[in-house]
Amino acid sequence: MKVALLTMFNGLNSTYSLVNVVAEQLRMLLDAKIETKLLVSELCPDDQREGIFKDPRVIWTKVINRLDGEIIHWRDYSHPNVNVHSTFFKETDIIAEDLQKHLQDVDICIMHDIHYQGWHLVHNVAIRKVQEKLPKLKFIAFTHSAPVNRPKHVTWPLSARYTGMPNTIYVYPTQSGIPYLAKQYNIAEGKCRVVNNSIDILKFLHPDVQDLASQTDLLSPDILIIYPARLTLGKKFEKVAAFAGAIRATTDQTVKIIFCDFESIDISSDEYKRQILSTGKKNGLETDNIIFTSDFGYKNGFPREAVMDLFTLSNLFICPSYSESFGLTVLEAASRGNFVILNEAVPALEELGSKLNAYFMRWDARNFGFDTKESYIPSERVYLEENAQKVIDLMRENVVIHSKTMSRQRYSPKWIWQNHLEPLFY
Repeated sequence: MKVALLTMFNGLNSTYSLVNVVAEQLRMLLDAKIETKLLVSELCPDDQREGIFKDPRVIWTKVINRLDGEIIHWRDYSHPNVNVHSTFFKETDIIAEDLQKHLQDVDICIMHDIHYQGWHLVHNVAIRKVQEKLPKLKFIAFTHSAPVNRPKHVTWPLSARYTGMPNTIYVYPTQSGIPYLAKQYNIAEGKCRVVNNSIDILKFLHPDVQDLASQTDLLSPDILIIYPARLTLGKKFEKVAAFAGAIRATTDQTVKIIFCDFESIDISSDEYKRQILSTGKKNGLETDNIIFTSDFGYKNGFPREAVMDLFTLSNLFICPSYSESFGLTVLEAASRGNFVILNEAVPALEELGSKLNAYFMRWDARNFGFDTKESYIPSERVYLEENAQKVIDLMRENVVIHSKTMSRQRYSPKWIWQNHLEPLFY
């Protein structure tokens, strides 16, 4: 399969939101290993290519924008009752000829605002000529602004902005706009689809987070827990695994833990990891629900700035630590919008958690001059499962946690590709 993105960009400034939308779609297509052409104006500067636009897999294709050696200046034909300029049809003919040459080896052409924008009328009419010459070519026409009212009287070529094209699916970013999109182009709503915009959060994060995300899924889990600590018994990694297992066992949530670990001298790392994995599995986790960054090349710990970016993705932080003098990671997790669970039996965590309105649970702890040991009735497992239910209910009701999680999961490029864009190809 070969796909073309028809944009007619004159530049690639990322402050123009459509440039970002196209960049996301480029990434989706390339990640799916689909051969992809990007059609832009011949005036689009090469030196503005950044990020995904610099990927060597992108087939850059520049569309003619000159007539008799003179630059074609696009004119805005948003008003339906004006006359086109004298060279309009000559311009459409020469552009159509060039587009046909570039699209004849393509299976699908995705157009962005070509049928919508008044200043793209010349390209709108040109691509309709191409469609007549290439009737097997499938088109997907995106509209990125609010649909306009269809005028009662409009003549060709201005009517191209209000007329559907054969073998074309019309797309709008939200369901609410579909009825109005259909009215603008005078087509059935059944020929319209929704493709939400996406946000590629990972591209804004630390390179080590991107590296980790290329090896393990950081976007789709309902509950993503980050726990950075030295791999020592006092940090109670196994309690994090047990509680995560209780969430998975008693709710409909998928769960993943990223332990940003580094070795200690009080226990063999391999031995302690086996204990943690065993505890997690006993309580409801699968082996692949638990990740140790030391197993992914970060033997000396995950960089702190990268941990902060992991907290940007995560939504739950659990600190069952046996002893803390303050708990700086608690603040780090809280500052990035995580639901925080702390060991109430540790004085420093109880003090800090009270200020943060944290959720408290109780595990064994070291107090000032004495240790405390918890007993659970009827069992620790029941205690964990009861609290797991409460925590998930609270997280669902928390508008910040909910929106943060939805942005990561539901609006990731992968989700939009699999559920919205890719189905339009078949």
